[in-house]
Amino acid sequence: MGDGRRGLQQIVRDEIRGAEELRILPNIYEPLEDSYLLAEIAGKKAFGKVLDMGTGSGIQGIAAARKGCDVTFADIDRNAVKCARLNAEISKVRGKFVVTDLFDKISGKFNTIIFNPPYVTSDPLHKMNKVNFALDGGFEGREVIDRFLESYKEYLLPRHMVLMVESSQNNYMKDVERLDAKIVGKVHMFFEDIVVLEFK
Repeated sequence: MGDGRRGLQQIVRDEIRGAEELRILPNIYEPLEDSYLLAEIAGKKAFGKVLDMGTGSGIQGIAAARKGCDVTFADIDRNAVKCARLNAEISKVRGKFVVTDLFDKISGKFNTIIFNPPYVTSDPLHKMNKVNFALDGGFEGREVIDRFLESYKEYLLPRHMVLMVESSQNNYMKDVERLDAKIVGKVHMFFEDIVVLEFK
């Protein structure tokens, strides 16, 4: 584990008491650099009614809930929602838990939407004969991101922000330009830069 990852983990653990006790159920995406980076920023910036889309372990939503936000934890994977609920209980925070394919089962509007989408391109995953739908973003790594961007505005309250992870592999600069997004977090990995974008 590199120093950068250790640092992010410690920051998030300081923000989320009990984060070191997170339980990761089988086949659920284990928090890595992208999760810790987004959780750190969510713990500082999220406000009001929060939708944690693609919640996975729940780490980002828990960071928001710890600062008093009203959080909906949402994921397409029923076991991920179960994992997020378990970790919310461990962290002593409450929330609403929804199994949904993006916004299909989401009702209401939110001040903050947090999204750590699958952004890895499909080709490398298929070559490994290991497709993981928590990671697989389609052949350009943008399939789920682009579906999200088609609908997200319908679920925002007048005062709002979106915090979303992207990678240099899926050309995050495309969204910086077209969404007038700010890069509010960045970490360099061996073969890519991972960023958190903030936009409306």
